[in-house]
Amino acid sequence: MTGPYDEAFTRSINDPEGFWGDVAEDIDWIKKWDKVLDDSNKPFYRWFTGGVVNTCYNALDRHVEAGHGDRLALIYDSPVTGNTVRKYTYQELRDEVARFAGVLAAQGVAKGDRVIVYMPMVAEAAIAMLACARIGAVHSVVFGGFAANELAVRINDAKPKVIVSASCGIEGAKVIDYKPLLDGAIALSEFKPNKAIILQRPQAPCELKPGFDIDWREAMASAQPVDCVPVAATDPLYILYTSGTTGEPKGVVRDNGGHLVALNWTMKNIYNMEPGDVFWAASDVGWVVGHSYIVYAPLFHGCTTIFYEGKPVGTPDAGAFWRVIADHGVKALFTAPTAFRAIKREDPDAKLMANYDLSKFEALFLAGERTDPATLEWAQNALKRPVIDHWWQTETGWAIAANCMGLEPLPVKPGSPTKPAPGWNVHVLDENSEGIPRGDIGAICVKLPLPPGSLPTLWNNDERYINSYLAEFPGYYATADAGYMDEEGYVYIMARTDDVINVAGHRLSTGGMEEVLSHHPDVAECAVFGVADSFKGQLPVGFLVLKAGVSKPNEEIVKDVVQMVRQQIGAVAAFKTATVVDRLPKTRSGKILRGTIQKIADNEAWKMPATIDDPAFLDEISEALEGIGYAMARQ
Repeated sequence: MTGPYDEAFTRSINDPEGFWGDVAEDIDWIKKWDKVLDDSNKPFYRWFTGGVVNTCYNALDRHVEAGHGDRLALIYDSPVTGNTVRKYTYQELRDEVARFAGVLAAQGVAKGDRVIVYMPMVAEAAIAMLACARIGAVHSVVFGGFAANELAVRINDAKPKVIVSASCGIEGAKVIDYKPLLDGAIALSEFKPNKAIILQRPQAPCELKPGFDIDWREAMASAQPVDCVPVAATDPLYILYTSGTTGEPKGVVRDNGGHLVALNWTMKNIYNMEPGDVFWAASDVGWVVGHSYIVYAPLFHGCTTIFYEGKPVGTPDAGAFWRVIADHGVKALFTAPTAFRAIKREDPDAKLMANYDLSKFEALFLAGERTDPATLEWAQNALKRPVIDHWWQTETGWAIAANCMGLEPLPVKPGSPTKPAPGWNVHVLDENSEGIPRGDIGAICVKLPLPPGSLPTLWNNDERYINSYLAEFPGYYATADAGYMDEEGYVYIMARTDDVINVAGHRLSTGGMEEVLSHHPDVAECAVFGVADSFKGQLPVGFLVLKAGVSKPNEEIVKDVVQMVRQQIGAVAAFKTATVVDRLPKTRSGKILRGTIQKIADNEAWKMPATIDDPAFLDEISEALEGIGYAMARQ
């Protein structure tokens, strides 16, 4: 006997047009689509072609017009600025967004133009994103912790007419000046934006450049609100850059129509949220979770969303999350397992939880990295509520595999994000694109077409989209994750198949870090790989081969490269460990054996690769790893 999950999943795979066409009726359309799924230009599938819509209207205006203008839309909660709390109703947020859309329009920003948003976790970041959507501009949010050269790469690729930023961000007790980073990025970039709109924060006001920089509050004071601009369902809503294996970030594109339809559907069916419920995604607006589940999906569904400028611990203690849940009546929390490992480390018995009323809290959702069974068990025991692991990527925009709590809760299996969500036709393949038996590890792929809300392509780079995701397994999207499915169809994610590592839920390219290390004048060759870490999931470790005749002490060179990564990629990379080696283990074709090094470092069993050019190299690597605290295992 099949249940609601099986019925929804089966229909979504066998009749995707019927399934998503029905789901799309929950969105307000300016003009209905001509075709639900357009497969006329494979592999570039498009959803709701011919449809005309506005994302901002569906997030804000339609709720106001339906009589829900007094409902809370957004709560900004900032323990790092003296426990500041600001609340916006749907009408108040709609009015702020319409005015800031007027600010952008006054600077010549129009439909199709790009705007980079380089902001901390403040409500104005959401206002800027929604204002772009209101006038059909394409926003690209860049995480505020990224260094100037990383921002410059994104400026060159997106070519923004305007950049929206703030004078500073606050990380715990540390104030980070954004303006020097922004100015440095613009100086480095070949493309030059017309203007920068700066939100002055009292913690660190900055000097504005006359004729270029615009004060946010001054501009808002005289701005004229503007209405929503109709856009095609297939027009881009945003670009979000994700780490690529070459070190060059990939601009993931999200369209308007499919994004609206899919995310609105997930709020009830995956997260079991009703309009008016309070949903909290404890992430950053610079990551995909911040786009999908801080800004867009909760507002599409008429929920209240929380912008939290703080940490799980240290702002002020490991009870911070419980305080936010209690203060604002949070029904569901979505965060990374790293946050709960931090709370567990500081408060192993969850004693601080007893200080707060969690009576409205119903479920915890974890994503961004694999939830290890120990963290899952600790959270279940502490919360006495469902703890749901689910799996998705920047590219997919929402969960590939999830326990769909609003559709039909399924039994939890530790280590698994449950089953593929409706729309996601997941297969486990071998190197010949053939399916493999249940229980065997292979490449996890999704049969095309991908469902609405996933990326239709990369920004101005269709060829890289195909090469990065579709070429390896024809007819499938390659997730670059390896794992297996069990006999009941539960998915298990075991490892990455490319060089992108997961540090505290943040996907970072080891290739990008290697590029930084290789610029040190004394480094001839280098390799960066991820090693298991009980707190952050993975941490990067670097191996350096020095140029002949270098006299500088190894310790100083290591300090140099650590600082270089911090400056050029940011503290988010958590790159703190490197060591000097005589040579790197490689295949005969010259490929560095990163996977083998990683297994040795993680104390996992490994076999001598048949293609290695000199087996003695691995003994040297093992000794080097032992020298920096990593054990050796061999079979």
